Amino acid sequence: MARKHRSSSPNTHESFSDIALLMLATFVFLLVTIIITSKLAQEDQIPLLKKSVSDLQHRLKKAESESKRLLGDLDNLVNMTVDSQMETALQAVGLGKNSKNRKDFDLFIKGLSDLPGESLHLMIDATGSMHGVTTFLIPVLRVIVIRSGKRLDAITWFSDGKNETYTGSMGSMFDKLMDGAPFIGSEETIGKAFRHAAKHAPTPGAYILIGDEPSADRVHYFDIPSPVYTIPIGKQNPETLWAYRTLAEQTDGKMLQMEIK
Repeated sequence: MARKHRSSSPNTHESFSDIALLMLATFVFLLVTIIITSKLAQEDQIPLLKKSVSDLQHRLKKAESESKRLLGDLDNLVNMTVDSQMETALQAVGLGKNSKNRKDFDLFIKGLSDLPGESLHLMIDATGSMHGVTTFLIPVLRVIVIRSGKRLDAITWFSDGKNETYTGSMGSMFDKLMDGAPFIGSEETIGKAFRHAAKHAPTPGAYILIGDEPSADRVHYFDIPSPVYTIPIGKQNPETLWAYRTLAEQTDGKMLQMEIK
């Protein structure tokens, strides 16, 4: 009987060749998938990128315009004396040379000569009752600091138990005050504000407290590290006047009055 012919075993080269072809096919498939996905992503992203570029160009133009304006203001300030700068600030709040309120304002400013030390820390009432004075608050504060001859080290605002203390340059602190202070709320938590200020800023030569209502919480006079010069503004509330006068006297400070009619 004839012997059956055995089938030959798979050739090693053929096996590797099959594997290589399979890998090549897989690679081509993945490459095509990536290209298609990338193309679709580009079609979705291009409009977004164009919009982003347009927005950036618009912001750049605004920044350039603002830069030119600020440079112009800077050039003007360079040529102005300190007195001229103060006159500009006073004019902006209706206290120019020809204003009937100017005399009262000058009399108030003279009391700043009694401030001790070399630095100030402003304490600002930022409750809702102070919202109406925000338009002229910063120019007046700036003039107070300039005419006091002191260095402004910090500003703290207070409202409804919340406080924030800012340090840095005078301009940056005023900017932060207007951006960060809420000027809403109904409770003038002055006691907590002074405790917060003492922890978050160096001890100043004097504090200047500006507001229109008495404190809603207890003020620990003997824990305040520097004299407090109080400035009650707006309506002449007897309770406010008593509270501000007492706070000033208990800390060896003085109550100063500013009336803008």
